Amino acid sequence: MVFEQWVAFAIASIIISLAPGPDNIFVLMQSVIYGRTAGFKIISGLCSGLLIHTFLVTIGVSALIRASPSAFLILKIAGAAYLVYLAVLAWKAPAASLEEKTGVTKKPMTFWTWWRRGFIMNLTNPKVIVFFLAFFPQFVSDKYSYPLQMIIMGITFIGATVLVFGACAIFAEMVRRKVSSPEVQRWINRTGATIFVLLAANLVFAVE
Repeated sequence: MVFEQWVAFAIASIIISLAPGPDNIFVLMQSVIYGRTAGFKIISGLCSGLLIHTFLVTIGVSALIRASPSAFLILKIAGAAYLVYLAVLAWKAPAASLEEKTGVTKKPMTFWTWWRRGFIMNLTNPKVIVFFLAFFPQFVSDKYSYPLQMIIMGITFIGATVLVFGACAIFAEMVRRKVSSPEVQRWINRTGATIFVLLAANLVFAVE
């Protein structure tokens, strides 16, 4: 992979990471509700999912899944079901102010709980498979090893994801600190839940 191609790929990856989707919306909403630390933990799970997707597209498994209507449908249903599950969690999230939350003694969720949410979210998203299969080959050069180039692009895309999603988490933390009433928090929770339901519907009916 020539340097110019890599630069173009890196820039395109950053721009694409900025486009609204289940992953960055989830990071944004959860960071608003629980803080940027939770957002960073979710990002680590999302990036772990991207590593798996990179491996699968490199060895050809993603192409097989995409070519199988049954397998792809199952993946879409699984992804949509998980989004609905996250919507339920968001709807039921306590509508407490920041001050009230900091005074709560409830045991916080572990790193692995947040990581698992991000990992499952990314791994069950069929749009990632479609994206990797359609986007990555455009930057592949015949002069170099195909697997090596895919790995480089996968790592680069993960870097872009960390950069953009990390910025989303930091921005959400700033918004969170301005949320001072349970009413506003309840509105944020239910808005997030509604967005996840819409994303689930889009996942089932829009991805071909």
